[in-house]
Amino acid sequence: MRIEGTGAIVTGGASGLGAATALELARRGARVTILDRDRHEGQELARQAGLTFAEIDVTDEMSVAAGVTAARATGPVGILVNCAGIATSERVLGRDAVHGLDSFRRTIDINLTGTFNMIRQLAERMESAPEDAGETRGVIVNTASIAAFDGQKGQVAYAASKAGVAGMTLPLARDLASRAIRVCAIAPGTFATPMLRSLSPDVQAALAADIPFPRRLGKPEEFARLVCFIIECDYLNGEVIRLDGALRMG
Repeated sequence: MRIEGTGAIVTGGASGLGAATALELARRGARVTILDRDRHEGQELARQAGLTFAEIDVTDEMSVAAGVTAARATGPVGILVNCAGIATSERVLGRDAVHGLDSFRRTIDINLTGTFNMIRQLAERMESAPEDAGETRGVIVNTASIAAFDGQKGQVAYAASKAGVAGMTLPLARDLASRAIRVCAIAPGTFATPMLRSLSPDVQAALAADIPFPRRLGKPEEFARLVCFIIECDYLNGEVIRLDGALRMG
């Protein structure tokens, strides 16, 4: 699929991996709409980069429908990149209490159900890219995590949510094949997102030391470039791609 001239939605696009992806898609000529709960950051990024912004909650049907409508108002949409999500840290048996059921449900609701909510609402309304764009009518790229495969202590809710994202990749690709819509997922490792950059340099260095090569945190721009490769490679479908510098968490 050709990126230039194609409408794109990026959820969680106000910061981190989503922001890097939105900017890279725009740089390559896509018409980008950011969907995010953070109105201030989303509006500011949209203003600076000439993007469209809509405030949404991915877990709410009406909110997502309004966001999709706002994106389609700028033209046909052929690309969806789901980056919206939260990271939680809570052990099943903590020092003072068992794992909260509400926090587990919220993590699943945002990371997994929210991703599916976006897909189901946009897929039926995905429209053709320009005629010279290739075989693909639409591309969906979801964000899993290497925690889906080797989650650490305190990551049970997060790992479960991301394992769900990874697990639904192939069935989604099969379901949407008749519509010429491809679906892939990226499972990033430890990336230099705003959350990690807020940690001390010593902590960041310790995290990077576990990565075989290159021995550093991933750059959001590297995630964004992989998204673009997936979009442009028409034969890449139904796959979960690890992007982690060969990291396998202990």
